Amino acid sequence: MKTIDELLRQGVEGKRVFVRADLNVPQEGTTITDDGRIRAVLPTVKALTEAGAKVVVASHLGRPKGAPDPAFTLRFAASRLGELLGRPVAFAGDTIGSEAHSAVEGLGNGEVAVLENLRFNAGETSKDDAERAEFAARLAALADVYVGDGFGAVHRGHASVYDLPRLLPAYAGYLIATEVGVLKKLTDDVRRPYVVVLGGAKVSDKLGVIDHLLEKADRILIGGGMAYTFLKAKGHEVGISLLQEDQVPACLDYLARAEKKGVEFVLPVDVLVSPEFPDLKTKAPAHPTLVAADAIPADQEGLDIGPETRQLYASKLADAATVFWNGPMGVFEHPDYAEGTKAVAQALVDSPAFTVVGGGDSAAAVRTLGFDEDAFGHISTGGGASLEYLEGKTLPGLAALED
Repeated sequence: MKTIDELLRQGVEGKRVFVRADLNVPQEGTTITDDGRIRAVLPTVKALTEAGAKVVVASHLGRPKGAPDPAFTLRFAASRLGELLGRPVAFAGDTIGSEAHSAVEGLGNGEVAVLENLRFNAGETSKDDAERAEFAARLAALADVYVGDGFGAVHRGHASVYDLPRLLPAYAGYLIATEVGVLKKLTDDVRRPYVVVLGGAKVSDKLGVIDHLLEKADRILIGGGMAYTFLKAKGHEVGISLLQEDQVPACLDYLARAEKKGVEFVLPVDVLVSPEFPDLKTKAPAHPTLVAADAIPADQEGLDIGPETRQLYASKLADAATVFWNGPMGVFEHPDYAEGTKAVAQALVDSPAFTVVGGGDSAAAVRTLGFDEDAFGHISTGGGASLEYLEGKTLPGLAALED
């Protein structure tokens, strides 16, 4: 991939540079609850503005149905970007219409405009190549150069991610260059022991990455909702815990392969259970019960790993040289079920290893639980993109930049 540094050496003063960012941040009403993805694109935007470019930032937010929806406006993300940059940022109320053209035409050198949510146009996510190409061509009319810096979207073959960079001179921004460099350390030149921690809700979301990492990792620790399908595969009662019955055969296969390859596959030994899911709005006390992982009552649901498992996982991380973590250990949004996720995060902070937090809920948990982001080797902005890269898949957004 050609990088933004190459672009800057050529000079960008007065050029319209389209930056495909990932401003897909969580919001409660008009309040952004985690601005991590906005902060992640700052180095690229600052470098371009300081070099005199006219910067056009575009992104998606949420999953609107191909039409404008006020609940998914980027107006508040644009405002936050301006606050972080310390300068005014223009906002266009559409993506390819008159407001977008007026905002871009009004830019002076070193100024920034943010377009409205790309997914307000059906062409962005269309599976019809012609419809997607038409939208990409209309976006291309707004710019002279393309910089891809929305790592969280590079696994999507969308118009602004895949089609547009094929129409303009295209470069990778600082975030994408950093993310790819980090992921190569997890695939091509790994320092060992290499420990992988996987959590989250569903085994099916992680099938590909488990399959691939069985060839790479020395140790795999499993937590979160997906742990209960593995426990079921071992013949244990899991009560009303999250369970993907159809994935039990796959879990059995992974356990057998891990044993054959000498990969240590570690499951919870105790869990916190409750007969009902906690109220995440009021955070009312849940009064969980601690039980052995192989003795979950039939009417109870596992919602976090227990203290013995926390200690076990911390010990399994203590000697690591490389750690990749994706997915919380429990319902970290509720204080009664946050300790498992907190314990894993703390173990990474305490470790001398190169530690990578694989985006998504893991990154949100790190921030929600009050950890210093600088205490980790890297916090990814793209959970799904990171996992697909580790699976060995071709990511459309990276392939387009490499072209």
